Amino acid sequence: MSLNDPRWGQQGGGDRGRDPKQGPPDLDELWRDFNRRLSGMFRGRAGGGGGDSPRPPLSPRAFGGGIGALIVVVLAVWLMSGFYVVDASQRGVVLRFGRFHAVTEPGLNWRWPYPIESYELVNFTGVRTVEIGYRQSERNKVLKEALMLTDDENIINIQFAVQYVLTDPQLFLFKNRKPEDAVGQVAETAVREIVGKSRMDFVLYEGREQIAANAAKLMQGILDRYETGIQISKVTMQNAQPPEQVQAAFDDAVKAGQDRERQKNEGQAYANDVIPRARGDASRLMQESEGYRARMIATAEGDASRFKQVLTEYNKAPDVTRTRIYIDTITTMLSNTSKIMLDAKGSGNLLYLPLDKLLQAGGSQHGSSQSMPGDAPPVRIAPSDTSSGPPKADVPSTTDFRSRESLRSRDRGER
Repeated sequence: MSLNDPRWGQQGGGDRGRDPKQGPPDLDELWRDFNRRLSGMFRGRAGGGGGDSPRPPLSPRAFGGGIGALIVVVLAVWLMSGFYVVDASQRGVVLRFGRFHAVTEPGLNWRWPYPIESYELVNFTGVRTVEIGYRQSERNKVLKEALMLTDDENIINIQFAVQYVLTDPQLFLFKNRKPEDAVGQVAETAVREIVGKSRMDFVLYEGREQIAANAAKLMQGILDRYETGIQISKVTMQNAQPPEQVQAAFDDAVKAGQDRERQKNEGQAYANDVIPRARGDASRLMQESEGYRARMIATAEGDASRFKQVLTEYNKAPDVTRTRIYIDTITTMLSNTSKIMLDAKGSGNLLYLPLDKLLQAGGSQHGSSQSMPGDAPPVRIAPSDTSSGPPKADVPSTTDFRSRESLRSRDRGER
């Protein structure tokens, strides 16, 4: 019944004997109205008709049964709230009164509802990334993290990313405060230590992979000492370059170094071309000198042997040997000239004998024979005074002139 009802506080619905303004509300009537409403909620109407007769009040036992059913429903709902689902890539961490209790596997799990137990879901198999020196893009630089000092006192700008996974959810959640920030700080510390022990050229060019591998090893050691439950999977060097303020000067220095290397390579190529050639020439000259030496020794030995043989023949027949030597000498002389003058009869007239023309004519006539192109018919030499010289003798043909002695004399003339 509403408080604004004019019948509030009266004993009957049809009683108009009391003034609504007199006295406080009737508590008994309020209690009976509450019982009626509660009885209609749980048991329905007591009568079959739709009359307005008042319903009998509820007994304390009936009222206690309704409260018990309500408590059972609330308890069932509270127990059902303890079910939770863990995905395949997650692990559930159950806390009992705020303290670690257990780690649950993927699937449907149950724990005591709040406030007895609670749970947290941790992404266990996903790869997490921490960026050092930049955020989301290499252009969005964080110079406070990126600028580092090398061993040769140069400043470089390094940007790298660290990828890691979890190995122990309990250590990750409860052993350290803000483990993600700890990974970033450990990564920056490890890279600064390694870069501080390396030279600038090594960091910028050939040492990137080695620096990344050493940084991952050093970071893992630090995280294991902190018991973070984190495993470093990969460290990637995104960019390494000098600061923008000195980029132009550094590019000039790099170009100068490249020019130096190019000139060194060109010089080495020239040396590789000249040195083997010079060595070949030296080897050829040495072989030629050895051949000349062997030829000279053989020639000297042959001359000595020939002289001994001539001496033996001269002791046997001096006149014949002398004549033979004279003929050989004339042969040698005439083999080295193309024109001679002869005094045929001693009258003072000289006879011109063009041996060069005769040689050419003889070569044209006997081209098909086995004789040499310079062969000529024999020429008879008649000295003017036979008493003053050796007896007349037939000069052998030009073919006989080209003896071993004539060839030896030519070689001597060339040398």
